[in-house]
Amino acid sequence: MNGINRRSALLAGLGVAGAGALAACTSSSNGTTSLVSPNSEVIAATEKKRKSTGRVQNVTLTASSGMLDLGGGTMAKSWAFSGRTPGKEIRLSVGDTLVAELSNQLPDRTTTSIHWHGIALRGDMDGVPPATQSAVRAGSNFTYRFIADAPGTYFFHPHVGVQLDRGLYAPLIVEDSKEPLSYDDEWVVVLDDWVDGVTGTPDEVFAEVRHGMGGMDMGGSSASPSSSSSDDMGDMGGMDMSGGSMDGMSASPTASSSGGGMSMKFMLMGAESKLLGGDAGDVKYPYHLVNGRMPTDPDVYTGKPGKRVRLRIINAGGDTAYRVALGGHKLTITHTDGFPVQHQQGDALLVGMGERYDVLVTLADGVFPLVALAEGKNASGMALVRTGSGSAPKPAVRPKELDGMIMTASQLKAAGDVRLETKKADRVHRIELTGGMDTYDWGVNGKRFDMNNPTANPILVRQGERVRLDFVNKTTMWHPMHLHGHTYQLGTGGPRKDTTIVLPKRTVSVYFDADNPGQWMLHCHNAYHGEAGMMALVAYQA
Repeated sequence: MNGINRRSALLAGLGVAGAGALAACTSSSNGTTSLVSPNSEVIAATEKKRKSTGRVQNVTLTASSGMLDLGGGTMAKSWAFSGRTPGKEIRLSVGDTLVAELSNQLPDRTTTSIHWHGIALRGDMDGVPPATQSAVRAGSNFTYRFIADAPGTYFFHPHVGVQLDRGLYAPLIVEDSKEPLSYDDEWVVVLDDWVDGVTGTPDEVFAEVRHGMGGMDMGGSSASPSSSSSDDMGDMGGMDMSGGSMDGMSASPTASSSGGGMSMKFMLMGAESKLLGGDAGDVKYPYHLVNGRMPTDPDVYTGKPGKRVRLRIINAGGDTAYRVALGGHKLTITHTDGFPVQHQQGDALLVGMGERYDVLVTLADGVFPLVALAEGKNASGMALVRTGSGSAPKPAVRPKELDGMIMTASQLKAAGDVRLETKKADRVHRIELTGGMDTYDWGVNGKRFDMNNPTANPILVRQGERVRLDFVNKTTMWHPMHLHGHTYQLGTGGPRKDTTIVLPKRTVSVYFDADNPGQWMLHCHNAYHGEAGMMALVAYQA
């Protein structure tokens, strides 16, 4: 079996075992350390301590296959929630309880789940089979119920295989009842790199790239994934992003006629970005979408000149960082990953997969492109802001702001009311990011995560500890590292985040308070790196 099928078989089996299988997972696989299980009483006790309004919002999320309209007459067969991508936004107030019933109507007996990305929720509702729940079988339902006690911009998506790279995602906005920002309107902006139903499926992409460069037919070339010599901030270093011909080409990797290797239909060559420290990504995407629309038929926000608008920007992509700018405007960054920062103004913003940023803009008069440049890939997505008369810019427009002051998380500071209290770390873990493109052996501390045995090598913490994680990137690629169930602080005064970019050959130290008991994934939010094995389990000792 390949990795995808092996996991599907495992999760289907867990569906039979039910909660009993999870209840038994109370010790690490070597039997020496007792762990807090997902249905431990301490998790329920922690949930009771969360401040609640008593209000309950009920939603039904139906995951199913269907034809999605990407704009301009382009239709793609994919999977989505209730037939649209992004799915319908869920909006709560701080302290509200969300009751979300997932109905799995996916084809081919496919199991699934929902992970509530960025939410520090109760440990048994995190949506990560088999660590926190049994996978939801096809034709079955599962109800998620939790209190959302921190305001911010979040989103949700599956946590099974590479389903993240289909259309199964949607925004989750938690409003602050005591919102300190002053603005007139909001616009939620969801970015995505799109392959599904166009040149292949994410499963087919992974089936190809998992062989690594060593298994690829290079056609006699000696090129490497980082072979481009471009040094213009990565914007022109990408190869052809067309994804190949669509006139009958097999959707699956095929054996090379010249050397027995795998032909490269999906693997991207030569994507280079200085901002990302070199190699920008692995996968050829035919389209880059903003709010589910292509640049040739974009999503349009209509407003009035002089109005102040809060943009909530979410990167739901699988393999692409986006450099985001609004032509003719400055961006004032107010939040990242849901938490406020000291306000900083810039021209553009780098957003890795899984990251979210909130920015304020004061609208000018006219028609302006909101451009999401696919960093290092020579492609982009676009939406429009219209406040007056004027013609729409061309789909490939490149506003000058993209080459102006580009803001990243490393330039930001946490707002005073969310900055962690200065305290010596009780525990330090070295998290080495390992592997490479040659054999696609992405891992943590030299090991590929084994979803068949999730508690094999846990990163142990105890409730009440201040924990420091040192992300040590030993690889030649960047990785957006995401921690479930918590936010961490970059360094001693940086922003509070749950996902952060770790550049090649660099170390990033983050701090968090172990205040949410359970078993939590820590992983690269590149869908294909994570599925290949760049994951670990942060587990509370019982």
